[in-house]
Amino acid sequence: MDSFADILTRGYTFTGRSIYIGASQSDQKNASDIPIRLPLSTLNRHGLISGATGTGKTKTIQGFLESLSKEGIPSIMMDMKGDVSGMAFPGSPHPKIDERLSHMSQLDWKPQGFPVEFWGLLGEGGSQLRATVSEFGPQLFARMLDLTEAQRGALVLVFSYCDDHSLLLVDLDDLKTVLNYLSGEGKKEIQDTYGSISTATVRVLIRKILELESQGARIFFGERSLDLSDMFRRNTHGKGQVNVVRLMKSIRYPKMFSTFMLSLLTEIYYSFPEVGDIEKPKGVIVIDEAHLLFRDISSRLLENITSILKLIRSKGVGVYFCTQTPTDIPESVLSQLGLKIQHALRAFTDKDYEMIRKMAKNFPRTNFYDVQKEMTTLGVGEALVTGLDESGRPTPLVRTLIAPPESRMESISDSELQTSIKRSHLLHKYENTLNPESAHEVLSKKIQAYQAKEQEIQQEKERKKNPTLGDTLFKTATKSIGTEMARSLGKKIGGRQAGSIGAKIARGILGSIFR
Repeated sequence: MDSFADILTRGYTFTGRSIYIGASQSDQKNASDIPIRLPLSTLNRHGLISGATGTGKTKTIQGFLESLSKEGIPSIMMDMKGDVSGMAFPGSPHPKIDERLSHMSQLDWKPQGFPVEFWGLLGEGGSQLRATVSEFGPQLFARMLDLTEAQRGALVLVFSYCDDHSLLLVDLDDLKTVLNYLSGEGKKEIQDTYGSISTATVRVLIRKILELESQGARIFFGERSLDLSDMFRRNTHGKGQVNVVRLMKSIRYPKMFSTFMLSLLTEIYYSFPEVGDIEKPKGVIVIDEAHLLFRDISSRLLENITSILKLIRSKGVGVYFCTQTPTDIPESVLSQLGLKIQHALRAFTDKDYEMIRKMAKNFPRTNFYDVQKEMTTLGVGEALVTGLDESGRPTPLVRTLIAPPESRMESISDSELQTSIKRSHLLHKYENTLNPESAHEVLSKKIQAYQAKEQEIQQEKERKKNPTLGDTLFKTATKSIGTEMARSLGKKIGGRQAGSIGAKIARGILGSIFR
């Protein structure tokens, strides 16, 4: 039988470029210093980084993002707690880091900062992320509003009407205006082609939109919407840009965050060209607190996510989910993930141990570890690792001492954050909202014209129903003038009889004029 060292050396040696994850450990106390690396060519096959709070998974994520950046691979990090903001600044030497590095002879570790671009979803600081209502589409928007099937159908009708009539749904005002129009002035216009929307449904939809606005969504929906090329870029030194999306406010509204995340994946899928097998990914997305993405998710939407994950890797983009336990991720998604980095799990009850026993079966078989035991005895900054080799086969499961990040491991201060944000060349591009002519402006003009016409008709009805003194005198005078003119005309035509006939003719003519 091959030795532990032979299997790991063969399993983690690649012909193409790779990134360093850490050093192998034969057990809890002994590090064998066999470098554990991941080939760049399989990083678009997605992955999972999991572990209990305080086990070091955030630092693993940070080191992973650093390695990608050094290889010129841009990344997007969904940061819920501000934990990776320190990546913009170099780290500092520390005795604990030195002790860890003593087991990693092949790692050239040096403190350095990385090109970080900060973004905010609900005004958390950084360049403001925006999207239009149209870009979200009815299905994602319905999920955000938590609509019933009937309400979802009404929303689909609204989007169809706007598409057919070239009405832009840019912000929430546009959507509210269209709803009001289609349930009021435009009700007859849509009945034959689209059907109708009940007033009660419109009230519910508008109330839910107002609730969304109270969560800060007015900041997010609008122009200018995100240009993906502003995220997937390198700096002048060839390092991949690390896009830290600050979500400290958004975490209170998980449906808002998760729907944005789904829209981003969808946008990437439809925008990026097919690339097939490539030497390294075009970009990587890391989703912290990934369980929020799947909370209360419908079966249809889960199918869509699973499909996107299958297809998006052909666009050269990898998606990495970070959460406390693998059970937070649906099985259909978990089966799509090539890389698994498992930090320690905590077990306190029989139910916990049973869960860990089941999870241990998801790792490749090994003769060198008791996987179930390892999952509960891993130290801080240690993890069980298995990825995919260059042929797409699972690499040997290995207990790994994770390499320390080279950037700062603590969150940055508010003043440091503001300094970093102000240096961004993207800040001014996304700072102010644009206000193109959209559904709100177009339909507001239409509604005003309709209301003005209705008012004019109503005033005319009222005037006829309750004529003024001036109207009465004018009508009496004109009738009198008409009669006299008719009589005069009749006499000239020929006597009393002719005058009578002439009067009737003239009354008819003039009456039609002065009626």
